[in-house]
Parts: sequence; structure tokens; C-alpha cells
Amino acid sequence: MTPLHIPTYGIVSLGGVTVGLSLVAWDLTRWFTSHKKRFSPKALSHLAPQLLCMSYGALLILSAGGIIGGIADWSLWGTNTAGDVTLVYGVGSTTPNVTRSTHLALTPGGHAAIIIITVVVLAVCSKRGFRWDFVRQILAGISLGLASSIAGVIGIVVAPSVSWAGDYVMGLL
Repeated sequence: MTPLHIPTYGIVSLGGVTVGLSLVAWDLTRWFTSHKKRFSPKALSHLAPQLLCMSYGALLILSAGGIIGGIADWSLWGTNTAGDVTLVYGVGSTTPNVTRSTHLALTPGGHAAIIIITVVVLAVCSKRGFRWDFVRQILAGISLGLASSIAGVIGIVVAPSVSWAGDYVMGLL
């Protein structure tokens, strides 16, 4: 039996990166203005869920396909379209392709880790309620995970780490 294949496109435009960075800027600005002691451990701990959600989003766009990968591709298409429309019609710019030339691929253990992380995210959301800050940062991670610039470094750092950890836990090493 062959697995269900939903095609993935994996192309990010300048508009998609602009949307991703704007989402990060939104949450960082809100964090910065709401904490007087910005570098205290308590204030910095409020950034941890944002960074984890952004990392999760980057992992989602690096998944090979399937339902979760298809949802990530659809989300990337949405952020690309929204950013492209804003850049072209808002400021008269062009929106070149800024996708990384080498594509990172997750291993089977990395894909298993995505399923486990998805269950954890759903468990947290079911306990604490719907969180827009999680959605914003997951979308930011999806938008930035394939970028070729410094904006895409999260995908370069997170993907090999999760693949290694997933392979190690699953006994594939």
C-alpha cells in the first residue's frame, strides 16, 4: 500500500518572508512594551513559547507531505499571497523567490517527532484555550522555514536536531 501523497510546493517569496517577520515583530513589540524588566528570567520565559511555536512552524513546512504538510503548504501559500499583494499593491515593489537553494529533509524519526509535537501543541491548546500568539508564531515559522537568508536560520538549526532526536528515540540510528 502506498502512502497518500499530497504535493508540496515549498517556495517562499519575499512577501511570505515579510509576513513572517511582521508576525514576529508584532509579538516581540507586544512583549517589549509589556515588560519593564525585559531581561529578567521571568520576562524572557514569556518568549519561550513563541520560539517553540516558530520552531514547530518551521518543522511543519519541512515535512514531506501528507495532511499536516498539506496544511503547512496551504498556510505558506496564504502568507506568500498576502505578502505579495501587500508589497505589489501597497508599496509598488516586486516579490522575488527567496527560497533556500538546498532543501532540508526530515528523516522518518523527524516526521514521527512532528506528530508527537503536534499532539503536545493540541494538548496545550485544549487545556489553556485557543491562543492567537501560538498561531501567529507557527505561521511565522512556516513563512520563514524555507527562506535563504538569516530569516531561515530557524529551519537550518531545528530540522537536523529534531531529525536526530526523532531517529534516536525511535531507534533508527
